[in-house]
Amino acid sequence: MTSIATPALWAVFAGSFALLLALDLLVFHRRAHVVRTREAIGWSLVWIAAGLLFGALIYWQAGARHGVEFFTGYVIEESLSVDNLFVFILIFSYFGIPPGRQHRVLFWGVLGAVLFRAGFIAAGATLLAHFYWVMYIFGAFLVFTGIRLIRAKSEAHPESNPLFRLLRRFIPVTSAGADTDKFFVREAGVLLATPMLLALVLIEISDVLFAVDSVPAIFGVTPDPFIVFTSNMFAVLGLRAMYLVIRRFLARLKYLHFSLALILLFLGMKMLLARVWEISTLASLAVIAALLVASAAASLLVADRRPSV
Repeated sequence: MTSIATPALWAVFAGSFALLLALDLLVFHRRAHVVRTREAIGWSLVWIAAGLLFGALIYWQAGARHGVEFFTGYVIEESLSVDNLFVFILIFSYFGIPPGRQHRVLFWGVLGAVLFRAGFIAAGATLLAHFYWVMYIFGAFLVFTGIRLIRAKSEAHPESNPLFRLLRRFIPVTSAGADTDKFFVREAGVLLATPMLLALVLIEISDVLFAVDSVPAIFGVTPDPFIVFTSNMFAVLGLRAMYLVIRRFLARLKYLHFSLALILLFLGMKMLLARVWEISTLASLAVIAALLVASAAASLLVADRRPSV
């Protein structure tokens, strides 16, 4: 499998990635504080601009087809990750993590997601390079996931996760609550985990589960592991800031999960029918964008028509 990756493109990606992360953690969010809407919007625009600029660089260096593949992968990952934001809200609410400390948990959660997804994408690319039939497995899995998402309930119970229960069994947890920005505290000479750590673990688990859906979906657009990885990373990094912007509006997006399910169904069928009917990347991007706009418009329209109490 050929890739557009060059040392120069890797250097630009790694440099911009490291610089933005360093500015985020070490300069602008050195101290825990409540991230205001204006600040969150600013960081969202920074990450979106970074993704768009890198996509434009790919477009310029590797051609229009690869540029569109990057932008399509970026939109897919951003849209499928929105469902993850609902889980973040439930996790923070369950552990009583105040808004001023949520950014720290999300930051380290993103770093963990970067490491996991890098390995996941590398494994997926290797399988596709040697066994083309894996594409059909990915396609069938996306179709199954899309059907499951249509029928799924929106409720989630963090305490029911088996990995979470295993963690609490082997790691003692402080009873002091979430009034700390540390992941561990020492009480009476004993090192104890805090609710911050438990929230971080659950966020990492949720990202693993969502990556199982979203990464194969991007492979449905392009087999190039460089495009899959970079579009995924820019979207994941922007997800944290996006959460801080739209967390208060998520409850209004009533029909969002239907569009996400249809996106997965569409990409799954595209993979399954790749040898029979090839759908262009530009057409795929148009379909995905139309589904997202339609679900958002329907959600807001229904919300506006509800009678006031």
